Amino acid sequence: MMEKKERLQKVIANAGVTSRRKAETLIEDGKVKVNGEVIRELGTKVSSNDEVEVEGVPLTKEAPVYYLLYKPRGVISSVKDDKGRKVVTDYLPEVEERIFPIGRLDYDTSGLILLTNDGEFANLLMHPKHEVDKIYIAKTKGIPSKEQLLKLKQGITLDGEYMKAVHAKLVSADSKKNTAIIQVVLHEGKNRQIRKMFENLGFPIDKLKREKYGQLDLKGLNAGDCRPLKPHEVKQLRQLAEKNVK
Repeated sequence: MMEKKERLQKVIANAGVTSRRKAETLIEDGKVKVNGEVIRELGTKVSSNDEVEVEGVPLTKEAPVYYLLYKPRGVISSVKDDKGRKVVTDYLPEVEERIFPIGRLDYDTSGLILLTNDGEFANLLMHPKHEVDKIYIAKTKGIPSKEQLLKLKQGITLDGEYMKAVHAKLVSADSKKNTAIIQVVLHEGKNRQIRKMFENLGFPIDKLKREKYGQLDLKGLNAGDCRPLKPHEVKQLRQLAEKNVK
């Protein structure tokens, strides 16, 4: 039986080293070796028998791990930051596996973020058609009307990029302070999407928090806390994403 071969950049990404796009850059920059030879060809395929090195470090297939973190505000959704700011992996110092965040939350946004070393699982959840609900709570300066919130569901184009919310509803309003609490549901999460949409309506966001990701929530956690996902939670997320990818 022939050994199954896969593209080198996919193997690197699935091992949890980095994203597939970054893996392609590393290959082109001559930072990847296969069986001791530098490889720069993106079409290269390797099997499990091949020895792969990324920036001098051998690629080892780790057992997959999955974590949920309550990200505080003022933390970067990355494994390192060139400005020395706190990153999400700083909150999981005991984890030996090479984990990375699935997607991102903005620096000023708190809430639920997932981390894993399973590149295939991460790519599945980040698929543009996966339609996994991500529920946010936003505190706005000013109180938007129902008609204005409807515009978010209808979708708007900002700087050539189309953005829309699956759902947006007013939870509460404080007329004295002129602030509102809004629940927003997204399927995709483009860079600063919610902030940009509300600013476009004329309601800057004071605070933003992601409270749910699929069936997962922050119950029992404080900012900075994390916990491993239970096997059934990983299975539910995978099934939810696979069900919606056509």
